[in-house]
Amino acid sequence: MVALSDLTAEQRRLLAEQTIELPSWAFGNSGTRFKVFATPGTPRDAFEKISDAAQVHKYTGVTPRVSLHVPWDLVDSFEELRAHADSLGVELGTINSNVFQDNDYKFGSLTNSDPAIRRKAIGEHLRCIEVMRATGSKVLKIWLGDGTNYPGQDSIADRQARLSDSLAEIYAALDEDQKLLLEYKFFEPAFYHTDVPDWGTALAHVLALGERAVVCLDTGHHAPGTNIEFIVVQLLRAGRLGAFDFNSRFYADDDLIVGAADPFQLFRIMHEIVSFGALDKDSGVNFMLDQCHNLEDKIPGEILSALNVQEATAKALLVDREALAKAQAEHEVIEANQILMDAFSTDVRPLLRELREEKGLDPDPLGAFARSGYLAKIEAERVGGQQAGWGA
Repeated sequence: MVALSDLTAEQRRLLAEQTIELPSWAFGNSGTRFKVFATPGTPRDAFEKISDAAQVHKYTGVTPRVSLHVPWDLVDSFEELRAHADSLGVELGTINSNVFQDNDYKFGSLTNSDPAIRRKAIGEHLRCIEVMRATGSKVLKIWLGDGTNYPGQDSIADRQARLSDSLAEIYAALDEDQKLLLEYKFFEPAFYHTDVPDWGTALAHVLALGERAVVCLDTGHHAPGTNIEFIVVQLLRAGRLGAFDFNSRFYADDDLIVGAADPFQLFRIMHEIVSFGALDKDSGVNFMLDQCHNLEDKIPGEILSALNVQEATAKALLVDREALAKAQAEHEVIEANQILMDAFSTDVRPLLRELREEKGLDPDPLGAFARSGYLAKIEAERVGGQQAGWGA
């Protein structure tokens, strides 16, 4: 069994300072194309989403920021929403744009052949920048559903040129201390081709924009069998890995609790992050959850997700890097693999319980939240009114 005292001072610092951003939409109702299931106590607005997100931070101590989605989280006053978050001990983080649900975007948004529709889509991002100024956010994240379903439906080359021009205009509107984060996804809702389908396309666009443009890697946005940690290394080498959207999947973009399907993959990713020095809070890499809790209660789902990322991080920190480098240099294949597997197989939960106690937190976040009675409280209070949901 490994204890907190077994870590070096640097390892303890990295683990203690790790933070994970939460998505506001994870606290709303979500589902499949066939059904969205309502949950008692679901937030009815952005203020209640922030209140629920603050509960996750209260018990884990590692989730001090909340991503917002525009227009899903539009409020009359973002200054008031920011003050609400501050009062609960959390900050408003990344601002996510949405140009994939309006009827005008049926054939694309930033890539649409209609200049008026492109202008509308650009305008939505300019509105997001205004929200960033009101909330104090420094990052605008763009994910597009743009693409085509059939060969010949549109010119792939022309769409890339339109995308480049649209992104350039949005990037130019950012303040000097703000970043553009471009996310990719290999399919859905476009099935023949997606305009930003992979890390290479995203990287090419951000390199053309400038130093304050970076790539977001969503762990669910890859074809089965993709070596995601290889992509992590390539983006880190290019200095353009800006953020993770952590989740887990069995088939495609399932958005399940991170680590649920393949905890070893999560460990491998964090191993590369630690090896590259990108775990440090000043590295510029943001860790975030992007999940939908369709069946489970949402707050416990987010708590468990944060704990899973913490566990993978602690295991990655335990890798004997000196021994690993020696085994790799000497081509000791089995020994090198076993060094990784030894760290992955270590039970780090006692170590993390110690870390929480050191921070004045309950060592069992899930149990502490269950005992708090918060779920029963919001189920009773949030009766009536429109619950927040996917697309709300």
